[in-house]
Order: sequence, then structure tokens, then C-alpha cells
Amino acid sequence: MELVDAPHSKCGTFGFVGSSPTAPICLMNTYQRLPLKLVRGKGCWVWDQEGNKYLDAIAGIATCSLGHSHRKLFKVLNKQLRKIQHVSNLFLIPEQEDLAQWLVDKSCADSVFFCNSGAEANEAAIKLARKFAHIKKGIENPIILSAKSSFHGRTLAALSATGQKKYHKNFEPLVPGFEFFSFNSLKSFQALQGKLEKDLSRISAVLIEPIQGEGGIFPGDKAFFHFLRDFCTKHKILLIFDEVQSGMGRTGKLWAHEHLQVEPDAFTLAKGLGGGHAIGALLVKECANLFEPGDHASTFGGNPFACKAALTVAKEIESKNLLKNITSRGEQIRQGLENIANDYSNHFNEVRGIGLMQGLVIKEESFLSSQDITKQALKEGLLIVGAGPKVIRIVPPLIIKKKEVNQLIFRLDKSIKSLI
Repeated sequence: MELVDAPHSKCGTFGFVGSSPTAPICLMNTYQRLPLKLVRGKGCWVWDQEGNKYLDAIAGIATCSLGHSHRKLFKVLNKQLRKIQHVSNLFLIPEQEDLAQWLVDKSCADSVFFCNSGAEANEAAIKLARKFAHIKKGIENPIILSAKSSFHGRTLAALSATGQKKYHKNFEPLVPGFEFFSFNSLKSFQALQGKLEKDLSRISAVLIEPIQGEGGIFPGDKAFFHFLRDFCTKHKILLIFDEVQSGMGRTGKLWAHEHLQVEPDAFTLAKGLGGGHAIGALLVKECANLFEPGDHASTFGGNPFACKAALTVAKEIESKNLLKNITSRGEQIRQGLENIANDYSNHFNEVRGIGLMQGLVIKEESFLSSQDITKQALKEGLLIVGAGPKVIRIVPPLIIKKKEVNQLIFRLDKSIKSLI
């Protein structure tokens, strides 16, 4: 294949003759982008620049809660732009206070810190855990426990808390102070306790996802999470949940930890919170409310525009009873995926997930990969995404309808059939 530069453009396209173009060379090569330019969206559907229509089961990676170009978001945010967009946290922000109050009213938390992303929210949680260790426990070199196969973000501390070595490569040395156990495994956690026997007093927090996302769509085990809660309470350790992907109704409950019937001392949000607009949050109970002026900050965090977007998402989830829709459509997707797994049992072995956070698991011995199926689905007008090389992740907008789920399953089945 001949390597070519797109003519007449400093920010040209750098691709291969006979293939779809990759990203422009003026963008850093940090993503393996699909050869598709999306220019318009409505509900659960998007269109490319050539007018081709696609069913979106990615939703900006579990982010576009209300789908695309939602009428209420459009109306509210246009009105907000005519009022005020950004002032910084040097001043009181009414929209921020309204959103914080809604989050506190609807959760076990007592206060909220706003930022711009999930990684930032987890960075804030890590800093909070370290301050908790210093102030409340007198620990000089605290340890945070996290799960293997976890994903907490790509900033350095969040990356260090992520239990997947593939994300660590070439970014060492990592931030010290993290130890790992196997997700949902009491035996692994107790083995780590034994390893840290002399250092148990240094543990300041357990940071864990109630349902692992990037790690392969693994729901938490209720008994294991109750054990974690008892362990943390007994040893005066913070239990922090990463709900960046699972929060804001994604699993059929407002917070994924509600399925486990366990309350954290703090939890993080982002993705679906803003409905496609950049906002993250750290929610804490009073016992963990230790930040003071100067401890942590965010220039853009919680600005009027982002908070108005998030509050609109929150109120739509309530007023349109979207949690019921998420549960119903989640069961429909699960049944469809189980039918696919049964029909192609040589290639798939299970379906995992809750609500509209579902994963179709490919057998290790199968020649299929999530990337293969993702690319083929594109040809069938379906956007899906992997959660690792052997899991197809289905995370559509929370507003998806019954007939759209039927289309999703039909197009996915057709994509797989054409590959086998």
C-alpha cells in the first residue's frame, strides 16, 4: 500500500491508497479511529457526511444519556448560552448549587465537588483518600486498594489505580501507593491482606467499580461488596466507588451500587452525567468531607453551562421515568444477546451486564474479536464498541425504544453471521 498525504492542507489526511482515511496528521495519533465522520444525530441515530444512517449503541461511550440533539437539552442550553456560560469557581454558581442539591437528595452523599471528566473525578477521590489517611489516621505513606482488570482513567494517579498492565506500559514509574486484588474474589482480597499484614494500618481506601466497564462488563458480587463494606467500616477505611460509566441510571437504578445494597463513603461520576457535555463529580458523605480551600480545584469544573446540561439530564431521567425504560430495554437486549450466544455457541460463551450496560463475551478460542465485529457492524449501520478484545459492549442512549433494540440485535446478528 502506498502512503499518501492529502493535498492542499497543512492539517492533511495521512492514510493508505485504497483504504478509508485515518485521522488528519495535525491530530496526535492517540486513537484507532473508525473510518467514519459523523456529522449529525437525532435520538439513537447518527448520520455520516455522505448521508448514511447508523444506529448508535455506543452513545459516546455511555455518555449521551438522552441521545443526540435532544429537544429539551437543545432548548435549555440555548437559553443558558444567552444568560451565562462560565464564571469559574471564584464565585457562587446557582446552576452548580441546584445540580449538587439534586445529587445529594438522590444519593447517600452529603456534598459534591465538580470537575470535567471521570479521570479528574477519580484523581480527586485519590487525593481525598490520601488526605483522609494523613488527617484522620496519621498515615505517612498511605495505600489504596484497587481491583485487577479495573479502569479508573488515563491521568497518572488514575492510571496507577487501574489494574491493567497494558495501560501502564511506557508510562512508568507509576504513582506509588496502590495494591491490587482480583475483582469479586474474597480469596484474592484475603491473600492481599496477608501480604500487607504489617501494613494494614496504612490502607486508607478501597477504590472499586460496582460494575467493571473497560475490564469486560463484570457486575459486582453482592456478597463480596458487603464484605468490603464491613472490612472498610471495621478498619476505618474509605470505600470509594467509581461510577463514572455506571452512574446516572445506566444500569436501571440511578447508582449501580444500589443493586449491591451497599453504600460507599464516596463515589465518582462523569460520562452520562452531562448527556454529552463535559462534567465529572466526586460525591462524598460527611465522614469524607475533608477538602478545604486550596486543597483541590478545577477552573472549568461545574460551570453554569455544564451543570445546566447535567441537571436537564437528571430531570429527564425522573420526569420520563427512564429507569423503567432502561430496565425493560436492558432485559430485551440481554435476551437478544443470549439468543445470539446460543445460535453461535462455538464463538460466544455468556452475556454479562445490567440494564443498558451489556457485554457479549467471545470465547478465547474463537477467531472472532470485538474489533472484527465492530468493523463489520459498521457496514450494517450499527455502532458498537469493545470492552477489551473479547467483549462486545452495548451501551446505547437511555431513551432507546423497543423497535430500536430489535434493529440493534438484528444488525448485530447479521454482522456476526457474515464473519463466520
